[in-house]
Amino acid sequence: MSEAGWREFLSAEGVDDWAVLHGGPTAVFRTDSLAQAAALAVAVAAVPGLGPRTVLTAASDRLTVKLTREMWDTEAEHVALARAISEVARAHGARADRSAVQEVQVAISAQPDQIDLPFWRAALGYGPLSDDNALDPLGLGSTVWMQELDPAKPLRHAMHIDVSVSKDEAEGRVAAAVAAGGTLVHDSPGNASWILADRSGNKVCITAWPDGGAGLGED
Repeated sequence: MSEAGWREFLSAEGVDDWAVLHGGPTAVFRTDSLAQAAALAVAVAAVPGLGPRTVLTAASDRLTVKLTREMWDTEAEHVALARAISEVARAHGARADRSAVQEVQVAISAQPDQIDLPFWRAALGYGPLSDDNALDPLGLGSTVWMQELDPAKPLRHAMHIDVSVSKDEAEGRVAAAVAAGGTLVHDSPGNASWILADRSGNKVCITAWPDGGAGLGED
């Protein structure tokens, strides 16, 4: 596990179409139809060097490209891949839309001796990516992350949603959530992370880390 890969990606030139989410470098290319998105997916799939964890998701108005399934898997060669994919997208008349880049993750928190990752992998039909998460093998569902609670705290278990977005989108998303009736619980702009709650106290963490933050946001 190393920060070098995604930090190098963020500092590289020619990757403005891309954001580094919790799942790694991701881009959304807008299209005029599902047929155009499918054709673009075929062209992107032909780009040399794509890894086994690359995910292409075509919809009626976009193609989403994930180069990895986790930011820690980001390598130096992903910079060249991202540039090549952007070039292919432009050749197909697609338009990059950083505001549409996001990833939703379910965080299940528990005391260290109560972490039950095998249960969640079995119940969801998910597989492992690292030793603290469960991953949808199809690349469609949310990742499940097992977060250890501080043993000194009385809370035994909890769940919340993490929404990983680009640095351009985070503050607007937070403002929209507050305008919709949410309450800001914790503000960590240096880490590009904001925790909000609905009227019942259910929490969501909207974060642009690592895309636009200096360090790991708190949950």
